[in-house]
This record gives sequence, structure tokens and C-alpha cells, in this order.
Amino acid sequence: MKQTFTVTGMTCGSCKASVTKHLSSIDQVEHVLVDLEEGEAYITSHSPIETSKLQGVLPKKFTLSTKETSKPIIEDAVKQKTKLQQLQPLLLILGYIATASILLHYSNWSTKAFMLDFMGLFFIVFSFFKLLDLKNFPTSFSMYDPLAKRVPIYGWLYPFIETALGLMLLMRFEITIALGISLVVLSITTIGVTKTLLDKKSIQCACLGTALKLPMTEATFIENAIMLTMASVMLYST
Repeated sequence: MKQTFTVTGMTCGSCKASVTKHLSSIDQVEHVLVDLEEGEAYITSHSPIETSKLQGVLPKKFTLSTKETSKPIIEDAVKQKTKLQQLQPLLLILGYIATASILLHYSNWSTKAFMLDFMGLFFIVFSFFKLLDLKNFPTSFSMYDPLAKRVPIYGWLYPFIETALGLMLLMRFEITIALGISLVVLSITTIGVTKTLLDKKSIQCACLGTALKLPMTEATFIENAIMLTMASVMLYST
């Protein structure tokens, strides 16, 4: 079931993220797309949802009303793209990080050093993209990360935590502590990602911030699983 609504009160990307987050919290909702410029929200759900119920979950500054003439649901500006094409930026970044980590040690190979550098570069690069739009990142992140949802300041601190972890791993400073913290923060996020995928919620992935429009897919889970595996192996060996 597809429904189109007019939303007033949105003035910025943070407003858009807030509306998306709150509308997505309704169990019946499968997918939410909010168009800031048009002032509209496109909702796909299992069954029709009353306007009053949708309005009830929104902050008071936003007003939602039924739109008579509905438009087809548009998957942002890339509705014709395949999942692989949408994930191309993520795959390219992971490829570059892996290549750089290999080249750093190809002449004197060390699996341990490779994994430490891969994790360090991963945190540094991914935190950079989050910091590009720090204002809107916490709202998008809280849509699936359980801790950021309950403790808003955690969403603001998360990019800086990643930066600190990246530097600690690259500089080989307090490796055991860095790996332990990595396991905790990655586990929390992975729990949220898993729940989102199981609920079949269609939301934007904030792993590369909000500057790059990436969908939440199995690739996000795999990316986190790789990092968790590396952290676990390294912590065990250390």
C-alpha cells in the first residue's frame, strides 16, 4: 500500500531526517521517503495508515496531511540503479582501504599488521565522511543504532570515537583497549543493523554519513561482521 502526504514545517536536512525517523518507527511502515523540496512524504505500508496515527508520532513542529494526487514512490534520485550500483561508493572505499593495507606490508607480510592497519584506516576514512555532515548524522544514525536512539549525545560523539580508535590502531597505541572498544561499538551497531534488515525497513545507511546516499542492505551487516571478526581475532591473539 502506497500513500503520499504533504508535510509542512521542514526547513533543512535535519528536519527531513527527523520526519523519516519518526514515520519509520510505526510497525506497519515498510518504507519512508521524504522529499524536502516538495514537502512530501511517500509511505509504503502493509495496510492503510490513518493520517492521525502518522501525525501522532511526529514532533509538533511538523504537520502532515493527505495529498489527493499521489506520485509513485521514488527511491531518491537513483530508482533505476541496482543495489550493486547504489553500493558502489562503499565497495570502492573498502577496496581502497584493503589495497592500501596490503601495500603497506607486501614486502614484509604480517597478517596482524595488515588487520590493524585495515581497521585503523577503516575508522579514519568512515569518520571523515560522517564529519562532513555532523549536523544531520546523529539523527540518521539513531534510526538504527540502539544506543544512539536512547542516548542522543552518543550519535554526536560516534565519529570522534571512530577517529580516536583509528589513530590508536594505526599508531599501535593501547591496542588492547582500542580493540575492546571497537568490539563494543561495532556490536551495538550490528544489533541495530540486523534488526532493521529483519524488519525489512528501508532506510538510509549512515555508515558513510549522510553526504552519500547509501541504502541499508546486507552489505552493511557484512562490513560490520568483517570488522567484528578482525577485532575478535586480534584481541584473542593479543
